[in-house]
Amino acid sequence: MVISHFRGFKMVCTLLCAGVFTAVSAAVSVAMSESASVSESAAVSVSASVAVSATCPGQGSGMLSEACPGQGSGMLSEACPGQGPGLQSEACPDQVPGLQSARSLTVMNTALSAGGVSAQSRLRSSDSLTAMDVTPSAGDVSAQSMLRPSDSLTVMNTALSAGGVSAQSIIRPSGRLTGIYLYQSGHMIDTAETVPVLRYRDGIVFTMEDDALVEYSYFMAGPDSEWTVWTDRAYKEYTNLDAGRYTFKYRYREKGAGDSNGGGSFSFRVRPPWYFSLLALIIYPLLLIAGGIMMRRRTHRLYMERQSRLEQLIAERTEELQHEKEKSDSLLANMLPKGTAEEIMSKGKADKRKYNFVTVLFSDIQGFTKIAEEMNPETLIDELDRFFFHFDSVVEKYRIEKIKTIGDAYMCAGGIPERNRTNPVEVVLAALEMQKYMQEMKSDPSRPAARFWDIRVGIHTGTVVAGVVGHKKITYDIWGDTVNTASRMESSGEAGKINISGTTYEFVKEFFTCDYRGRMPVKYKGDLDMYFVTGIRPELREPDGSPNRKFLARIEMIRILDVEEHVFSRYSEIASPDLFFHSADYIRSISLQADLLARAENLPDEEYIHLRLASIFIYFGYAFDYNDPEAAALKRAGEILSFYGFGAHTLEAVRELIASASSPEQTGMAGRVLHDAVYDFTGRVDFISMVDKLYREEKAYGKTGDPQVWFSELASRIGENRFLTETARRLRAVAEDEQLRALREFAGGRLDNA
Repeated sequence: MVISHFRGFKMVCTLLCAGVFTAVSAAVSVAMSESASVSESAAVSVSASVAVSATCPGQGSGMLSEACPGQGSGMLSEACPGQGPGLQSEACPDQVPGLQSARSLTVMNTALSAGGVSAQSRLRSSDSLTAMDVTPSAGDVSAQSMLRPSDSLTVMNTALSAGGVSAQSIIRPSGRLTGIYLYQSGHMIDTAETVPVLRYRDGIVFTMEDDALVEYSYFMAGPDSEWTVWTDRAYKEYTNLDAGRYTFKYRYREKGAGDSNGGGSFSFRVRPPWYFSLLALIIYPLLLIAGGIMMRRRTHRLYMERQSRLEQLIAERTEELQHEKEKSDSLLANMLPKGTAEEIMSKGKADKRKYNFVTVLFSDIQGFTKIAEEMNPETLIDELDRFFFHFDSVVEKYRIEKIKTIGDAYMCAGGIPERNRTNPVEVVLAALEMQKYMQEMKSDPSRPAARFWDIRVGIHTGTVVAGVVGHKKITYDIWGDTVNTASRMESSGEAGKINISGTTYEFVKEFFTCDYRGRMPVKYKGDLDMYFVTGIRPELREPDGSPNRKFLARIEMIRILDVEEHVFSRYSEIASPDLFFHSADYIRSISLQADLLARAENLPDEEYIHLRLASIFIYFGYAFDYNDPEAAALKRAGEILSFYGFGAHTLEAVRELIASASSPEQTGMAGRVLHDAVYDFTGRVDFISMVDKLYREEKAYGKTGDPQVWFSELASRIGENRFLTETARRLRAVAEDEQLRALREFAGGRLDNA
């Protein structure tokens, strides 16, 4: 009886059955021929015929098969890695030396006995394994053959009986990894890859040889903490695997056996998620940087928007505050002089100041008490307000400071708070306009009430003390004998006339015609010289009685002294100590030299005024902007000249003279005089000293550059800009050639090659 148990490939069963019967017959024949002492002889002839089959296609020819990869000479078996000469197999440790097959291996021990003879044959193979136990018996004879396979397992028990003889063949199975699959998709993994790669969080399923006689144990570092218990489950699955490298290990044994028969391993890798990939790790810093830049830009944009809103709000609030400040300043300026108001706001109080040259004017309405009794109070106040309103515009026109009004009296003073030399003339001009206005009002038929109004005016020039008194409802006031005398001039005058003191007459007699009244008695003063001003001198007035150009030229010549004093004092205060050449003394010397040359060349009054003003401002800009002094000078000239009452025509003439002063090409006498005044230092005995100051100054401001070039350019300028007026040529102290020679010596030979 032959029992065949088939696992694995379908063709193995047919081939193994044919081989078993042939081997048994051959073994019996050989045993009977070798045992002559046996009462009943049996011949077992054993022959082995190895043919290339589906189970061991590599047998006998050294070819490597899937089931028996170690077959052939010198090949290494997966199940029996020690097969071959000198190699030890884990699955077949007692392999008979000299056998070269790793997959199909047959070892046979045959024992024949008569009445107690046993034969055992044990065979082991690595992949395709055939085990047979054959027991032929003649009375009591048994034979056993045992084979153990590693991967494709066939267990066959065969019992052959010939008069009580039995044979048994047992094939014991061993586990083999049959497949590896992806858990989610079910696709088989190609094991030909060196290290298969799985997707992140995917799973893997390992399938084993499914045999009821085999049980398995599994282990994989990470998911498993230790080897699993032995189980007949022929698969193992792992799901939701993290990124990393894994090695799956398995071992197998016969069911119920104590030791493992063998095992194997499989390595694979789980790819990290895309957000942990190399590209992602490169992108993250870039995104972080981009995000930071965007956040910074957004923050900056929000900040700028907020700043813009704040600036807009601040601008609006500032504008409102500025408007309110202007209103309060205007109100305060109407009550106090500008300088005094600023002093009170900054210090809380204003110091008293003494002014040595001030002209005080008092005016009074003739018969005001009688008029007030007869006229309606509202009409009276309206008419009085109209008069004083016009007086305010007049005194503002002539830069006169209104002091106060007391009833019908109007008091003002010229020469405060800004000192000037023209205040007597300006106050008399203001008085003439007030008188003219009152005369026009009296002759106006539309205003019959005005025919009763007439004013007396008194003027005196002298010293006063000006300041603010009190802490509430403060007022700007003046005190001194000059104020009292001016009041006496008014009270001693006549209606419709301007009465001036002898002191004031001395300052205005060249501008106005006056009638001498003689020495008149004055309360607490004694007798004083008095004059009635009748008008502007005929040669200085227009047909309508207003000042003509000649009158204005005379008064502007006096104003030049005020401008000169203002500019030079201001320049001395703010000029840098590095201005060695353009010092306050030097710009003053230019003004004096221009005045001298202008008088010597007999310049007309108008040209003289323009020249003098240009000589004052020509170097004033060096105190503000050394890189562009001309623009700075012209800007300040416009501000100061407007303040002192000079017109736009004068300012334009000054601009032209300053712009062309350094050029030797001059068309007018004023231009030639200013040119010679500017280059006057080139003919003086202190020429080398002045050149040294100029060099040190420009060096301090970084304007010298190469010294040789600087001295060459200076020598060229001196040679090109010779004196243009005869007076300047006569006043030259040192000849031009001598000055240039001294300049070369001072330069230390730098100009030899120039």
